[in-house]
Amino acid sequence: MAVLPIRIMGDPVLHSPAEPVAEITDEIRTLVADMFETMDAAPGVGLAAPQVGVGLRIYTYSYQDDEGAPWRGVIINPDLWMRPTVPGAPDPDEESEGCLSFPGERFPLRRSDEVIVTGTDLDGAPVHIQVDGWRARIMQHEFDHLDGILYIDRLDDADWKTVQKIARKRGWGRGGVAWTPGIDDLEA
Repeated sequence: MAVLPIRIMGDPVLHSPAEPVAEITDEIRTLVADMFETMDAAPGVGLAAPQVGVGLRIYTYSYQDDEGAPWRGVIINPDLWMRPTVPGAPDPDEESEGCLSFPGERFPLRRSDEVIVTGTDLDGAPVHIQVDGWRARIMQHEFDHLDGILYIDRLDDADWKTVQKIARKRGWGRGGVAWTPGIDDLEA
């Protein structure tokens, strides 16, 4: 297993729809193991294959609730259904999120509070997940990556302008920029 470099906003792989996984091979299994290691090292609660430069419809997730119960897995070729989002402005204290591909920053974003995700696991077995709250947020965030959407693409105009200033200051917003957890001094 290896910790992989995480692409930063502006890299073309992050802004393009990912391709379906045709077959679960040893190469895919190695990629998923590396994604878990990278996600844990970052640390993050989710990681999509495009974030490590691979344009495939795969993401990993890991979250521990207040009771300490672990929730961890991988979804290959997911489909996502969600309840409509409640209208209104997001609560900056309760609805802010960050991203390993725009590290070190958090912005408020309204998401659906309940989702259903289906797909397959690493063994090709069907996956059906119905979650709410932060777990639903994680599923939506990672699914967006597979469609070439970063959460910063969904922000309101004022926050979007702030994102652009940060990106210019840090030299982001172009291809080839990445950071490696445990080596570079960036965290989401």
